[in-house]
Order: sequence, then C-alpha cells, then structure tokens
Amino acid sequence: MVLDRMLRRLVLVGRLAVVFEGGRVENYGDGSGPQVSVRLTRAGARRIALDPALGLGEAYMDGDLVFERGDMWSLLAVVGRNFHGPPKPGGLLSRLRVALLHRLQQMNDRTASRRNVAHHYDLSNDLYRRFLDPDMQYSCAYFARPDMTLEEAQAAKKAHLAAKLRLFPGARVLDIGCGWGGLGLTLAADYGAQVTGVTLSREQLELADRRAAERGLQDRARFSLQDYRDVRGPFDRIVSVGMFEHVGEPNFRAFFARVAELLTDDGCAVIHAIGRMDPPSVTNSFIAKYIFPGGYIPALSEVATAVERAGLWITDVEILRLHYAETLRCWRERFLADRAAVALMFDERFCRMWEYYLATSELGFRAGTHMVFQIQLARRVDALPTTRDYMVDAERAGPWIHAGRRRASA
Repeated sequence: MVLDRMLRRLVLVGRLAVVFEGGRVENYGDGSGPQVSVRLTRAGARRIALDPALGLGEAYMDGDLVFERGDMWSLLAVVGRNFHGPPKPGGLLSRLRVALLHRLQQMNDRTASRRNVAHHYDLSNDLYRRFLDPDMQYSCAYFARPDMTLEEAQAAKKAHLAAKLRLFPGARVLDIGCGWGGLGLTLAADYGAQVTGVTLSREQLELADRRAAERGLQDRARFSLQDYRDVRGPFDRIVSVGMFEHVGEPNFRAFFARVAELLTDDGCAVIHAIGRMDPPSVTNSFIAKYIFPGGYIPALSEVATAVERAGLWITDVEILRLHYAETLRCWRERFLADRAAVALMFDERFCRMWEYYLATSELGFRAGTHMVFQIQLARRVDALPTTRDYMVDAERAGPWIHAGRRRASA
C-alpha cells in the first residue's frame, strides 16, 4: 500500500497507529511520546498518499479519517517531530513548476483580490469574535514576555509597530489591509495620527466604521472599501499588517512601487507579514483551495528584490519566529472551546476545516519554515535615526512620548 510505505519512510519518531479499511492495524515510529491512533477509509488513504497536505485535511473534513486516540494537533505534532528541515532546491523542472504555479495561483487583479478576500474575511464577524481578542487582531501577536495573554500580546504588537513608525501628532498614516480597524483606531487615539484605512472586506469595513463612531474617532480614523492600487496620497507613514500575503508574487514590484509613490520624501513604511526562511515555493494546496485562495507566503529574497526595484531603502528588518505559533495556539484553543457554537453557525465539516487550518498553520511555525518579518522602508537614506534605539525608547515609554513631537527628526 502506497500510504503504508510512505508512513514507514517518514514517521521514524513518535507513536502513530493507523487502522486501515478492513481492520488491519499498522504502527509507525519508535514508540516514544503520546499514542495517536486514527481510522482511515480506503478513499482517505488514497487522498493522503496523493497529496498529503490537501488529502489529510479533506479526509478529516469528510469523515474518511477518524481519531480513536488523540486529535488533529497531536497527529500534526508527530509530523513535526519527524521534520528535518526544508527540502533541498529542486532541479530545473521543479523550479519551472514553481514559477508556473506562482503565475496561475497569484495573479490577483482587482476583481480576483476582492473575490479572494470575500472568501475568507466576509464569512462572519461573529466567527472571528469567537477566537480573536476583543480588538479583533487577526495577525501575529508580539509576546514581549512568555507569560503574556493573547490580549496583552496583541496590544504589545501594536505598540511595537507604532514605535517603528516613529509617529508624530497629525501624521498622515495609510493602513493597507486595515482589517476591523483595531490598529488604525489605536494609532489615531493614542498617537494622534490621521489614519486612512483600506480593506476589500465589506464585513470588516462595516465594523471598523462602527467602532470609529462609537469611540468618536471618525475625524481621525477613516476607513474605506478600496484597493491599495487606487489610493491617492501622499502619506507620512504607511503600515500594512497581514495583508502582503494576499498580494501575490507577480504583484510584489507593483506593491512596493505604490508604497514608494504614496510616501512623502521623509516618510517611512512598516510591512508586517508572514514569510518563509527557505527559497520561493508554492502555497500549501489545502490553504490555497479552502482558506486563502490567491495567497502566497514569500521568501525574503523575493521581498528584498521587489523593494530594491522600487528604489526604497530597507532601514530595518526584524524576524519574529515563534510568536505566530503562540498566537495560533491561542486561536486554536479558543476556537475548539467554542466549537459547538461555530457548528451551529456553519456545520461540522466547516469546523473540521478550520481546526485543520489553525493546527497545520501552527505547525508551520513550530516545526516548518514559516516566520513573520517586519520590514521598515524609507525613500530617503536620512529619513530615520541612524540607530534603532528610538524604537526601544518609544515602545518602553508608551504613546504619551509622542504628545509633544511635531516631526520625526534624524
């Protein structure tokens, strides 16, 4: 059996038992760690053998894989224990396949971008309330201390970004992919910025507008349903959190060219996004089909090349390695704790799909090659101080340090 041979080659550590159709039981691994036992139909075994990432998720969603001991996270933990680093770069045919799939998966013109965003972000605001923090931060948190709650870590993330933006009262800030408005509202309320937030999600826009009105910030934080390619500037600061993953590799140069066009001469931008530490690849087949169509997690080499061609300075880069793993763990646990309510909103198959999405995403940061990068950009070499002490000082002092600053100085 193909899957049996595959598992014997790949699962060398851990305790995995598989009950195949007909009752035959096979054990894999060295017997260490918690026992994980699954029952597979013939169709499920075939799916997993053909495309493990897609097949495992679909088999679980459709009931072709049932847990007798353990759960999806414990199964993926066994997979993670057997991961031995990123695959070596392939030959010419492999590289051509990657290049072709880049183009097919990620064209992301204006129509495709709106459709892809609606697929995920317009599901239901109530769904996201079930597992996000109250501020609805749907991106990597910043665990400045390991004992932080999710709420504290998301607040720390916003402060971390604000420090890198080097804000001043009245600064014109563009938030590309503003989500439900949490970051924009914080920059307006706590730092005195004039924020313009753009999103392609109608659900997000409706809630962001309502939150601005409830807090009396309509004059300082304005949100609109708009593609970043259609925004008109200029802006003193640009920030984008968790949106660049939806741009698509064919559009990287255009994205950074637009950032350069929209920035003032002495402005700066901070882009926060998921990246990979290995060479360019393709989007996970399950994620591309069910979760983020058109999405792509870039290699830093792809990002740096696009930035260079836009004529921007890379003034700072920070890599957050396990912060998103911890964020996803919090989301996964909260989602599972409220699973019954989600099943009433959608159905059991949807719950299994999202459980697999959250668990396999966490695995990508714990045992795979995923990380988060925060890259700071400027048009002018002297637009920012020559040391990064100002970031640390601003973050420690809190937003009130900005109350008397009129312009960022070098």
